[in-house]
Amino acid sequence: MALDKAAVAHIATLARIKLAEAELEPLAGELSHILDWVEQLNEVDTTGVPPMASSVAATLPTREDIVTDGGCPEAILGNAPRAARGFFTVPKVVE
Repeated sequence: MALDKAAVAHIATLARIKLAEAELEPLAGELSHILDWVEQLNEVDTTGVPPMASSVAATLPTREDIVTDGGCPEAILGNAPRAARGFFTVPKVVE
């Protein structure tokens, strides 16, 4: 797939990249070569190959999901500017 100067100028506009007129022709050639390499990937037979995100088959370790209160409410409330009856005290915002 060959790109011309007008296509490169349009792509640069979409990408919000300012290019001088002299930069368009060399960039058109470079982008055309890149697109040719990408088109070569269509020649590879990938039937039967499952999609993958990594070349290493790994699973993440999991743990049991247990809800706790942290086990240290005094230490947590010690960080609060104000606390009352085991809860954070905040100013009233609704009248």
